[in-house]
Amino acid sequence: MPLSIATWNINSVRLRSGLVLRFLEEERPDVLCLQETKCPVEKFPGERFAEMGYRHLVCRGQKGYHGVAILARVPLQDLGPEGDAGLCRNGHPRHAAARLPDGTVLHNLYVPAGGDEPDPAKNAKFAHKLDGLGRMAAWSAGLTGPQVLVGDLNVAPLEHDVWSHRQMLRVVSHTPAETEALAR
Repeated sequence: MPLSIATWNINSVRLRSGLVLRFLEEERPDVLCLQETKCPVEKFPGERFAEMGYRHLVCRGQKGYHGVAILARVPLQDLGPEGDAGLCRNGHPRHAAARLPDGTVLHNLYVPAGGDEPDPAKNAKFAHKLDGLGRMAAWSAGLTGPQVLVGDLNVAPLEHDVWSHRQMLRVVSHTPAETEALAR
C-alpha cells in the first residue's frame, strides 16, 4: 500500500494550527511530520488534528523552542526516548522516531540552523550544528531495516539548492563542512 508523507517546518504549531488543518484537509497525506513545533507535548493541539482523522501522534517538545511531531492517519509505534538517539548534545527535542504499519521506521529531524558565522571556533551555534550532524552520521551508520528520514536539515547540500553555489560556500547552510557532514 502506498503511503504519503509530508514534512513542514511549522515554526509554532499552535500559532499555525489553522494552516495545518487546511493543509491536511486539502492534501490528505497519510503522515505529516512537523518541525520547530515550539510547544511542550502537553500543549500540542493534537485533538484538533485527531478530529480530522490524524489520531496517531508521536511528539517531542519543550516550551518556546525546537520540537518535532509526527501526525498520522495510520497507526504509529512511538519508539520512545530510546528512539531519540541522543542526536542533540544539549538535549533539545529535535528527533522523533515511529514505526509505521509495514515495519519501516520514520525519523523526523530538526537540525539546528547554526547561526550566521560559519566558524565553530567563533560561533557556538555553528559548532552545535556540526556536532549534531556528526552525531547523526554516527547514529545512521548503525541503522538496519527500512528507514525514512525527513525533516528540516538546515543544509543545502547541492549546487542547485542555492542561488549561487560559489557565493554561498561561506554561508551557513551551504558550507563544505555541513554538506560533507550531511553526506556521511
